[in-house]
Amino acid sequence: MKTNPKFSTFFILIASLVALSLAGCATEKAFHKGEYDDPTRVELLDDKYNEADMQQMADTIIRAMVACPYIANAPKPPVVIVEKVQNRTEEHIDTVSLTDKIRTALIKSGKVRFVNKGERGTLDEEYDYNAGGNVSGPSQKKRGKQIGADYILSGAMATNVQQVGKEKFIYYKLTMNLTNMEESTIDCTEEREIRKKFLKKSVDL
Repeated sequence: MKTNPKFSTFFILIASLVALSLAGCATEKAFHKGEYDDPTRVELLDDKYNEADMQQMADTIIRAMVACPYIANAPKPPVVIVEKVQNRTEEHIDTVSLTDKIRTALIKSGKVRFVNKGERGTLDEEYDYNAGGNVSGPSQKKRGKQIGADYILSGAMATNVQQVGKEKFIYYKLTMNLTNMEESTIDCTEEREIRKKFLKKSVDL
């Protein structure tokens, strides 16, 4: 019995694709063994913004704000609204995590208090719920008792990249300002600069 040439070609093609797929699966490697690492240890695995950069920047800003005379000498902890750090770079940087890290450390210092701006919508809903007769009188929460903020904490991240030959220099600068709500003055400010150097590795073809 003769075999159809078209069928043979199709069968060979299917068999080749299956073989290639199995070969790919056989050579694919997965991360299977893990261990805890020190989050403070600096390792420059690539030329991107990393957690070590974030830690260094946050530490500088925190120390400066706590030591600022308007904060350190205040009769009671000032109330602050924090704005997300603006990303003025071309790189994807998690400025939300950076903002959260700075705010968390400042709260723990006991030197400032923060208004939870992000939950204002939820607070409004709860005030309406409380006022609707759903909550017992002694525990009802009413509008008009919130504390006004004394300061706004805001900032921005900028960067500059230079590449000459095999050398690449990356410069980051974080600037943070504490703005007086009543007088619109910048009472505290600080910046942190980080500069990193990378060498391009030749790839053998």
